[in-house]
Amino acid sequence: MPYLDRHNRICGFLDIEENESCGKFLRRYFILDTQANCLRWYMDNPQNLAMGAGAVGSLQLTYISKVSVATLKQKPKTPFCFVINALSQRYFLQASDEKDLQDWVEALNRASKITVPKGGSALPAAELAKAPARAPEPQPRAAYKTEIVGGVVLHTPICVPQGAAGGEAAAHPLLRRSQSCIPTSAARPPAGPPALKSGYCVKQGNV
Repeated sequence: MPYLDRHNRICGFLDIEENESCGKFLRRYFILDTQANCLRWYMDNPQNLAMGAGAVGSLQLTYISKVSVATLKQKPKTPFCFVINALSQRYFLQASDEKDLQDWVEALNRASKITVPKGGSALPAAELAKAPARAPEPQPRAAYKTEIVGGVVLHTPICVPQGAAGGEAAAHPLLRRSQSCIPTSAARPPAGPPALKSGYCVKQGNV
């Protein structure tokens, strides 16, 4: 039957199936440590083991999706059995009696629930409802050039000369800014025949 130790951890003996569907259960000592967010099991009570003896198995509580009593179809010959579903694995454990079974299932389900960490900045639901809604701060607009390199979209900010203000820059700011950042190499006359059309385009992928 599970009990609380001096570190406020739920402890007790359970039988765990060595490998799923093998049917062989091994007696192990389990420690449910919510502070460390982990369920560990040992060969025996760590107080009875040699100094430095570690756990023979462990499972992160955040990986647990559900803990439930095993059905007759799952374990027809194993009474007081329950199953822990964690990621893509299932752990079958056997308790000593019905009360032991229910206590472990409730404790594991309670410990694996997602909770807000203590000391966080999150407000309670009641306080959050009372808090006035803040208007989103206006974000400064910036002109940028969009390119696709190797299938990845890149946004490159377009620089503006310090003295570019008023006149044509005010009427066509994006056009003015894009012209101000043309590389000097692009202004050189082409060596071959004259170009029919020149400018920026966006090419998709690496074709």
